[in-house]
Amino acid sequence: MTAIAIREPGGPEVLVPETRPVPQPGPDEVLIRVAAAGVNRPDVLQRMGFYPPPPGASDLPGLEVAGTVAAIGPGGDPEMLGQAVCALVAGGGYAEYCVAPAGSCLPVPAGFSMEEAAALPETVFTVWHNLFERGWVKDGETVLVHGGTSGIGTTAIGLCKLFDIRIAVTCGSADKCAAARALGADLAIDYSTEDYVEAVKAFTDGKGVDVVLDMVGGDYVPRNLACLADDGRHVSIAFQRGATAQVDISSLMRRRQTMTGSTLRARSASFKAALADEIHRTLWPQLAEGGWKPAMDRRFALAEAAAAHARMQAGEHVGKIVLTV
Repeated sequence: MTAIAIREPGGPEVLVPETRPVPQPGPDEVLIRVAAAGVNRPDVLQRMGFYPPPPGASDLPGLEVAGTVAAIGPGGDPEMLGQAVCALVAGGGYAEYCVAPAGSCLPVPAGFSMEEAAALPETVFTVWHNLFERGWVKDGETVLVHGGTSGIGTTAIGLCKLFDIRIAVTCGSADKCAAARALGADLAIDYSTEDYVEAVKAFTDGKGVDVVLDMVGGDYVPRNLACLADDGRHVSIAFQRGATAQVDISSLMRRRQTMTGSTLRARSASFKAALADEIHRTLWPQLAEGGWKPAMDRRFALAEAAAAHARMQAGEHVGKIVLTV
């Protein structure tokens, strides 16, 4: 098969096509003939040498795919053979074939193209676990999400709209703010010209938001806590501006705020299977009814993975970038 490998840590140009053996599924795994693969920020970090795959995972980038089940591992469910699925994987998505845990596979929702289905797993699993499970957000509450036009941001907007949650986002330009509002954001703050803390306070009449979903870290963390309401929850999923922050513990205690965070890639197959099951039961029926589709930016052929990474790294995209096979 053709796969896209990382020749060495570096820029987008280090992504090169290679011919590799088709991988074989093990117990509780399936082999997917890939039709499309999502491109995500962790792929860029892996290419740069900052985010190695967990032990046992493929060295190829790619954390989400959609395609057709071509083979079943020992002891697997034979009914999955030939099914159209999308799957969360720990690596290996940039290829014509990819092995996935059977428990991390979900059926392609009715009315979704393979490209749209490939844009679901990584961001939906991440947003669902961190915003709804770790952040305990519920209908009627308000959240703040940074990176409003990223894959995570646009997914958060879509899911919040499905569950009657108000959402404020930050973006880096007026055009991106307009795009976020068009997707359903209740407030889009241009962080290049506005103080997002003051904007959030005005938006919430001084109360603050119930949850912050943060991928920035560093000096944003104390500012995020200033945006939080009493009993608010701060959930960290990345730290683009640094992994350390200075926090006023006394304020955290007085206002009964909670700080948590998670990473998804290295979690166990059983954890991801349980998460997939909850998402399938709770969210998938709404997708099948046309409740939401992911915001799609651009599609690139598999061989154009370097161009896809260059677009993501430039920060020009709105929504999801996918590779087509």
